[in-house]
Amino acid sequence: MSLSDISVTSQSAAEIAADALVLAVSKVDDRVVVLGGESLPGEARSALEGMFEGLGFGGTKDEVQRVGPIAGIQSHVVILVGLGASEATPDALRYAAGAATRRVRGFETVALGLPVTSVADARAILEGAAMGAYDYTEYRFSTMEGRSRAASSLVLTTAFEDAESAVVPARETARAVALVRDLVNAAPLDLYPETFAEEARRAAGELPVDLKVWDVPALEAEGFGGIVGVGQGSTRGPRLVRVSYQPSGASRHLALVGKGITFDSGGLSLKPPASMIGMKDDMTGAATVLAVALAAAALALPVRITAWLCLAENMPSGSAIRPGDVLKIYGGKTVEVLNTDAEGRLVLADGLVAASEEHPDAIIDVATLTGAQVTALGNRYVGVMGENDLVASVLASATSTSETLWHMPMPAELRPLLNSDIADLQNIKPGNTAGGMLIAAIFLREFVGQKADGSGPIPWTHLDIAGPALNGGEGYGFTGKGPTGVTVRTLIDLAERMSTEGA
Repeated sequence: MSLSDISVTSQSAAEIAADALVLAVSKVDDRVVVLGGESLPGEARSALEGMFEGLGFGGTKDEVQRVGPIAGIQSHVVILVGLGASEATPDALRYAAGAATRRVRGFETVALGLPVTSVADARAILEGAAMGAYDYTEYRFSTMEGRSRAASSLVLTTAFEDAESAVVPARETARAVALVRDLVNAAPLDLYPETFAEEARRAAGELPVDLKVWDVPALEAEGFGGIVGVGQGSTRGPRLVRVSYQPSGASRHLALVGKGITFDSGGLSLKPPASMIGMKDDMTGAATVLAVALAAAALALPVRITAWLCLAENMPSGSAIRPGDVLKIYGGKTVEVLNTDAEGRLVLADGLVAASEEHPDAIIDVATLTGAQVTALGNRYVGVMGENDLVASVLASATSTSETLWHMPMPAELRPLLNSDIADLQNIKPGNTAGGMLIAAIFLREFVGQKADGSGPIPWTHLDIAGPALNGGEGYGFTGKGPTGVTVRTLIDLAERMSTEGA
């Protein structure tokens, strides 16, 4: 994992002798100014602000400019980053810090001279900078020579007394996002269900979590028909991984279920070649729930979290399931499979039933589930469906962390489309092109169990991250090209809220 070290110093932005110093710039009252520049010598600040017009630098979002040594500033060079806002909110600071570290490479130590007036500001800056500095070089060899690397050390310069308390939560959040990115970046030749389970154990390290792994015989013996069925076309068998963090005294329990299709060919309902490119990222949901559970353990949050990683490789072969086959999901409900490329909901069904057996306070599943999500919401908005109160809590955490989630409906009239002539339900409605994201959520709801007291279904929410999981275009803010780690920060924030106030 490529993760820069982050720290805080009380040295002023002018005094710290780093390889580069990042300063935030914004337009205030028709003037472009350095925000938080009060700690800079007057001459240095005037020199910088005198350059803006000549550089054409307006302090806009994602605008980054490197300038040479400045008299009165000890760092070798200054990196100007546009804040894109007149107020230095945590969201704006996180974005700007990430834009700077993503764009500027080749420096060993980068100081962050952005304005800090709260712990939230400090955490946002450190989080954004660490996420922006992410780099994945596992498969580079001949192209490594001369490659500019991300900074190994990121130092926030601030006189704010409590800023140090932001270091650990910022580090663990950035580490969780980096873990997701690392796993998604891995080639499917190397990351398949068995090795994914091994990576989960390695990532857990010495953290206070328990891992249980079901191999193929165990899955078959215990009746996990969805995972077994989807994975039986591959020579590399499926796995189910349960990651349990159960601190003493925890009064709330959050279950997370992740789709982990390590490669999705579509099975016998084979995808076109172009659509198969990038299908190694179909395990992002499983990577996400793993990362969140481990982050909660690293942060010692007083909330119980159980993550279920539903891992399979969806391949065509003589042993693959066929359209028309019927699978018995864990718990006994049967599903007629009419499209083997609607496989994610089949493995999640097993995970949802298993998670329900422990009667958690809430269940959230995360999945790159449908192309319909991309059609409806594009590549930056996550579709959120489920029980309204839990959805509201998830959306509140998304707002707090500046992640973009959107509440979608689950219309009752769509449920009959999943009626099967021969089984309890079918996994798709052949020929139907409307509301595919919504129908998938309605399918999943069928496998959410009842509360322990029998008073109704366990609160459940489904996150369809199909588009936002991968940034296929140019980078922005702290998000580079490739895996994004979307919803990791939202779910960590939700776990923090559950541990203190209840979701």
